[in-house]
Amino acid sequence: MKKVILFIAIYTGIITGCAPRRDLVYFSNMAKQTSEVKLQGQEVKIQQNDLLSVSINSLNQESNVLFAVNTRNASADNNYKVEGYRVSKDGMINLPVVGNVRLEGLTIEQAQATISKELDKYVKKPVVDVQLVNFKVTVIGEVNRPSTFTVQGDNINLLEALGMAGDMTVYGKRENILVIRQQNGQRVMKRLNLNNQDVMDSPFFYLKQNDVVYVEPDKSKAIEYSPNTRIMPVVIASISAVAVLITAVLRR
Repeated sequence: MKKVILFIAIYTGIITGCAPRRDLVYFSNMAKQTSEVKLQGQEVKIQQNDLLSVSINSLNQESNVLFAVNTRNASADNNYKVEGYRVSKDGMINLPVVGNVRLEGLTIEQAQATISKELDKYVKKPVVDVQLVNFKVTVIGEVNRPSTFTVQGDNINLLEALGMAGDMTVYGKRENILVIRQQNGQRVMKRLNLNNQDVMDSPFFYLKQNDVVYVEPDKSKAIEYSPNTRIMPVVIASISAVAVLITAVLRR
């Protein structure tokens, strides 16, 4: 009987010991006292296949209507059909009257200045506003609401993206977040450690359009969801019940 009880105790200790201790605190290496960390946001640059909303204001109202292409609601089920100027494979958009304007590799501010310069030939004192319509990021893996999210504006960091996805589950490996990015026609992958405050200095901390964030599950989740692991509590409970009955019988 003592051997049975000893076996149960040892097995339980092994099972609980298999789950590694995890640091669930973001930036856990940061000093407890208040500190200032300057976040250096990286400007998003226009890429091929981006969709741009270009609105133009000038003293001529007809010109304003001619050039403006924006997002509009296309259906009754709250799904939006996005329209705008598509950046071609040559890195250009085609504006009415003006023709092709190269914008690839420019920031939003630089694109506005470039278009404004071209419009000066046709429009009096143009004021140009350019927005990136299809800025989206995808967050998958061990988060509460994995999905693809459309970003308003052109600035989002990794923490904000995880917040949109409902934050990581307890199984998410905060020390090993994978960011997948299309850059200069190539796929670039970078792993980030959110337990370390130095991650804020990484060029991947601020996300760019079409980035994919993957939160890897911890090994303890695989152990928990293993068929053998799910059965073992029942087996242990059964053995414990038998041991109690045998002990009761022997005491009579």
